[in-house]
Amino acid sequence: MSMVRFRLIGSRYDADAVITGLHGISGIEHVEEIDDLNPRMRDDSSSSESVSDSEGQVYCVEVEVPTDQIADTARGCAEVMANERDAGIEFVDEF
Repeated sequence: MSMVRFRLIGSRYDADAVITGLHGISGIEHVEEIDDLNPRMRDDSSSSESVSDSEGQVYCVEVEVPTDQIADTARGCAEVMANERDAGIEFVDEF
């Protein structure tokens, strides 16, 4: 089994739409949003908990796939769905 991990930067609606879309791909074993264990500190603010209304939230997602081919499909589909929603996406090896 392979694991595709990515961070999606956008709204809750964006994250839910991408996760739902990935569930629809044949061969994907499991899709799960992971709690971010290390909250990000903002460099431009004295308060790390302060988030502007105009900033997107970060959602960490893991996708379990049986083959490298399905992993490539999952990455491509996630990227297309994120771009359609003007959300950012970053593929990572680990969170």
